[in-house]
Amino acid sequence: QVQLVESGGGLVQAGGSLRLSCAASGRTFSRSAMCWFRQAPGKEREFVGGVTWSGRPYYADSEKGEFTTSRDDAKNTLYMQMRSLKPESTAVYCCAARRGIDYTGTAYVNINDYDYWGQGAQVTVSS
Repeated sequence: QVQLVESGGGLVQAGGSLRLSCAASGRTFSRSAMCWFRQAPGKEREFVGGVTWSGRPYYADSEKGEFTTSRDDAKNTLYMQMRSLKPESTAVYCCAARRGIDYTGTAYVNINDYDYWGQGAQVTVSS
């Protein structure tokens, strides 16, 4: 059974930092893209940042420069370092992974591109 489990969320003041982790189990994702989405109250789920199978990061324009995604395939874990957090970054952050093996290096950003999802980690940024 494939599982993605997020950790590292919490409450932080504006300008602060958090590091999210997503530990995968049940299969390896070393040849698949993985990414982070978030959903704020009353809003649709949106792409935040991802990593291709080769480790190349890519980001939504909204957080480019402040968020850094990375992966450790030996640990089967995806990370996202978040800096200079703003109150509008408050949301539930979910990691996602593709089922298929993909050597194209495509930067997948749509919800339907991903097959496995974690339960999410709450990130709250106070002003």
